Amino acid sequence: MPKPLRFRELPGRYTVCRLAADALLPAWADAKTFFSVTRNADELSIVCPRENVPPEVKASGSWVCFKLEGPFAFSETGILASFLDLLAEDGVPIFAISTFDTDYVLVQEEFQAAALRSLQRGGHVAVS
Repeated sequence: MPKPLRFRELPGRYTVCRLAADALLPAWADAKTFFSVTRNADELSIVCPRENVPPEVKASGSWVCFKLEGPFAFSETGILASFLDLLAEDGVPIFAISTFDTDYVLVQEEFQAAALRSLQRGGHVAVS
């Protein structure tokens, strides 16, 4: 079994937004805390604090964001899998984002308690 991971819940609630692939990055997407932007040929995807998003923007609910306490070397394997496998076993839907140093796992707000139980059962440690 991989070593236990330390993770923390970021404050606030987040949402996942979809804009047209050629859309400009809107000013509301920028957050002083966590936000993520990904563009591909089909869409511009934005994860940001829920309260930043205008009502006319297509967005997916309310998410809790867990930050894995990195940094992790690129040569380390199974880091994210050891976290996500537990959630998948218990039917917890996720949205994962990786950065240079670490990983973030978003869980729909209604699955927050189940996610915490799953992760703690697997030996992972929530820190504040």
